[in-house]
Amino acid sequence: MVLTNLRTYFGGFTKGKLLKRINRFVVLVEVNGEKRGVHLSDTGRLGELLKEGAPVLLAPNPKGKLDYKFVAVKSDREWVLLNTSVHSLIARRIIEEGLLGFKPKELKPEVRFGKSRIDFLVDGELLLEVKGCNLVKEKNCLFPDAPTQRGKRHLEELIRATKEGYKAALLFLAFRDCSCFLPNRVSDPEFTETFYRALEEKVKVFIFKLKFKTSGEVLFNESLKLCP
Repeated sequence: MVLTNLRTYFGGFTKGKLLKRINRFVVLVEVNGEKRGVHLSDTGRLGELLKEGAPVLLAPNPKGKLDYKFVAVKSDREWVLLNTSVHSLIARRIIEEGLLGFKPKELKPEVRFGKSRIDFLVDGELLLEVKGCNLVKEKNCLFPDAPTQRGKRHLEELIRATKEGYKAALLFLAFRDCSCFLPNRVSDPEFTETFYRALEEKVKVFIFKLKFKTSGEVLFNESLKLCP
């Protein structure tokens, strides 16, 4: 099932070869024989993906200081979407298509709750936060790949929401080929403990495995469960 096509959003694609990561936000890429700085929106560690020589997919960056935005990297035989700016766009299509189990009547983005902005308020009653997942170990999709105080705070806000009469949910977009999902205790034990506390407080968790194609298509693959 095709959820959306990102080619229009990004304004076309250019292929390149990864040289190295400069810092959290910049990678050096070879494009048509020239070295170019590229803006990276995903600030995770990404150690298993950002390897020298890896094929990458870029998009124009007309409003930024760098010529390109980082879109995706090829790992083994799959293209992994690494641009966090499109997570909400993909999640919106998932919600609108009824993949959460219902089709919404009203969808409000970026709703302030407590000290955070939650990605969506659905039908005035469901607060839903979206996270992208791109780390795989032993066929398990893991989140996060680096400590995230922001992610922990979002979980705490969702727990608080359930106590104030809202429904609350976490939506993970898994951009890798994996069999099930786990919070990454090794990278962030505090997030992991808060995640399991959220489950006890009736915060729902949805995990959708997606496939990204160089045509720009984002395909829904399947729903995943928590690993045993």
